[in-house]
Amino acid sequence: MDSMKSGWFSELNDLWPGVALSLEVEEILHSERSQYQDILVVKTKSHGKALMLDGVIQCTENDEWSYHEMISYLSLCSHPKPQHVLIVGGGDGGAAREVSKHPDVERVTLVDIDDRVIEVCKQYLPRLSLGLNNPKVNVSVGDGFEFLRHHRGEFDVIITDSSDPVGPAENLFKQSYYELLKAALKPGGIIASQAGTAWMNLDQVHSTFQHCKAQTNLAEPVRVFSDEDLERMSIKYYNDKVHRAAFVLPRFVDKALRGA
Repeated sequence: MDSMKSGWFSELNDLWPGVALSLEVEEILHSERSQYQDILVVKTKSHGKALMLDGVIQCTENDEWSYHEMISYLSLCSHPKPQHVLIVGGGDGGAAREVSKHPDVERVTLVDIDDRVIEVCKQYLPRLSLGLNNPKVNVSVGDGFEFLRHHRGEFDVIITDSSDPVGPAENLFKQSYYELLKAALKPGGIIASQAGTAWMNLDQVHSTFQHCKAQTNLAEPVRVFSDEDLERMSIKYYNDKVHRAAFVLPRFVDKALRGA
């Protein structure tokens, strides 16, 4: 395993050459090659269990909730009544866990191409995958592109919780995919997508942004959770102040996205 050396896992990615993200590993819990990708679950020294796909860190137990809460609630709390939600990807179950907590959500459809990611996460990452067992959630194994072609005008919110734009997730960053997303939304629907990091791959963020520009002001949440709501829902990161702050961009990012 090239990414493991002397007890450390290092993520080396062509998307950001010259940079490595490393975690000290106490134990390899699971390793396999599925039909689509390499799947690795390890116990780390500092961040709990971690999931890697094709050598790329997807999430760690100790901080995954910050990502999953933000990709879920920024969109859900920008919609007046998000009853039917689609998650493309997200086989670890983290986004489904958060989306299903929202009181207005009645039905969650999750489509992931790799059933082995789903099963491995159910076995080794139960704190994430518990969302997959929620009665609101229906899991479909298949290609997100094909699913969207057959479901038009059905969803209030669509969340793309994908890995980086390489391998099986590469198509989820193309304009043709965003055209399918738009067609699958109900009027007034909202799309939220993982788009990478401005620190490592600003060009990719800019490219994705061109496919999906807001047609309304999403910086002001239409649903505000009280402190009691947040506590009851076990939300650790998101609140209405964080929601507003998420749309305040550093100058270099703002200029890049606007093409200035």
